[in-house]
Amino acid sequence: MNVIREYFEQIVKINDIDWKIFSSKLKKAQYKKRETILKKGEIENYLNFIEKGSIRLFIPKEENDLTFGFCFENQFMSAYDSFLTQNPSEYQIETLSDTVLWRLTYGDLQDVYAQTKIGNIIGRITAENLFLIKSQREQSFLNNSAEKRYIDLFTERPQLIKEIPLKYIASYIGITPQALSRIRRKIS
Repeated sequence: MNVIREYFEQIVKINDIDWKIFSSKLKKAQYKKRETILKKGEIENYLNFIEKGSIRLFIPKEENDLTFGFCFENQFMSAYDSFLTQNPSEYQIETLSDTVLWRLTYGDLQDVYAQTKIGNIIGRITAENLFLIKSQREQSFLNNSAEKRYIDLFTERPQLIKEIPLKYIASYIGITPQALSRIRRKIS
C-alpha cells in the first residue's frame, strides 16, 4: 500500500490525515494470470492501483479480440467510463500475469473527495493521465503508420515487448500478427 502513497507523493504532498482516510478505503485483490477482472456488460465498481502485474483491456470478438490498452505496475486502471457513469462496460479487462490490485469503490472515492483536502487534486490528475494516454493513442492511429506505431510503442513502453504476447501487441497497434512479424523482420 505504501507504493500508492509514493505514487501520490510524486504528484502532490499528502498529509497523514488524508492518507489515513484514503488508505482506510483500499481493499486488496489478487488475480491469477489470464483471469477476468471485468466482463463486457458488467458495471465497473472499482478504481484500481496495480501493485504487481500487467493487465489488458479489450473488446471481445468471435475471431480476434481488439486490444486497446495495457496497464502495468504503479498505474491506476479501470473501465473508467463505466466507473464514472455506472453504466455497463463495452469491453473486458483481464490479467496478463499474476496481479495484485488495491481497489477503491465508486462510493468510497466520493467519500475521499468529500473528506480530504487533496482528494479532488489526485482525482483530477489521475483522470488527466488516463485521458492523455487515450489521446496519444488516438492521435497515433490518425497520424502514424503501423511501423511507426510499433517503433514508438517499443521506445515509449519497452516492457510491453517483453511481457505481452505479440498477438495482443499486433491488435493494439491495429494490424494482424503476420503484419507485425513483417515489421519486426524489417526493422531488426
